[in-house]
Amino acid sequence: MAHERIEINPEVMGGKPVIRGTRVPVETLLRKLGAGMTPEAILADHPRLMREDVLAAQAFAADYLADEDLVYG
Repeated sequence: MAHERIEINPEVMGGKPVIRGTRVPVETLLRKLGAGMTPEAILADHPRLMREDVLAAQAFAADYLADEDLVYG
């Protein structure tokens, strides 16, 4: 699972996945998308990011979940 725009470094944000070269967690972008924000609105909030960063966050999450074993109770 190689994602060139995503970085996991224990020295940055406690090791949470972030957009490379920033301290913006993937989780933050996903939560904003989930709350109904458009990628354009997210980019307005985070001017250092590019649209490809938002898409990379989504792809990272999808790949992460694809490797999870889901248990239904």
